[in-house]
Amino acid sequence: MSLPAYANNQQSFPAMYERWLVGPLFRPWAELLLDRVHPAPGERVLDIACGTGIVARLAHERVGPAGSTVGVDVSPGMLDVAKSVAPGVTWIEGSALDLPLPGDQQFDVVCCQQGLQFFADRARAAQQMRRALAKGGRLGVATWRSTAEIPMFEALQAEAERRLGPIVDQRYAFGDDAALGGLLSDAGIDDVKVETVTRSLRFDDGATFVRMNAMALVGMAAPAKAMTDDARAEVVAAIVADSAAVLARFSDGAAAVFDIGSNIATGRG
Repeated sequence: MSLPAYANNQQSFPAMYERWLVGPLFRPWAELLLDRVHPAPGERVLDIACGTGIVARLAHERVGPAGSTVGVDVSPGMLDVAKSVAPGVTWIEGSALDLPLPGDQQFDVVCCQQGLQFFADRARAAQQMRRALAKGGRLGVATWRSTAEIPMFEALQAEAERRLGPIVDQRYAFGDDAALGGLLSDAGIDDVKVETVTRSLRFDDGATFVRMNAMALVGMAAPAKAMTDDARAEVVAAIVADSAAVLARFSDGAAAVFDIGSNIATGRG
């Protein structure tokens, strides 16, 4: 569950991510992903691009004390939060393009929730997933659909682009289900299947959600990369103000409520 590097590197962002995004956004999809790959008591699970670790944490509950769970992420800030929440999971700092797994360690279940779209070399990442997957093991990978299919995010991005020009939003940059399935098959994953699932989500504090989304968009905008932290903060505040009408369209009181779609790919080693 990676995020743009700018967001990951902000001192407060990993804690904000855990507090405001994991429960309403990432946990429901993590449960769905794990339901597809069925980690069982005693099995070994690897969560790639784990963020603050919701997939690994839920998998850890399912495999129990006889099993083992490992989470890998490039962001030390995200991992610090993960360690504070679930010290029983093994957390490792490292790249999905060169998984830091000792020896020929393999896993019964390998997951990557909303991380693949951020990788500079998706084909190599898929090959690393295959390397980590034991014979007959199960793979689960999720990537958001494009913003064209998520009206709230499309509208919020339009507000940000009025300030910053075109933005390539990495979070929704790999929404093609056929491309996802082909990538995994080409990496040697067997029995690849991809489904598209849409869910309605509710963020009780819609204003905070819009602010965090603005932070992510600013982090991906080319002009913002040359800005000072103070200047970026000013742009974030301006985009949040500009987005008030968008939030109102998707509001239920103070909450933001909207539909979001994701590809969910499964396969076997």
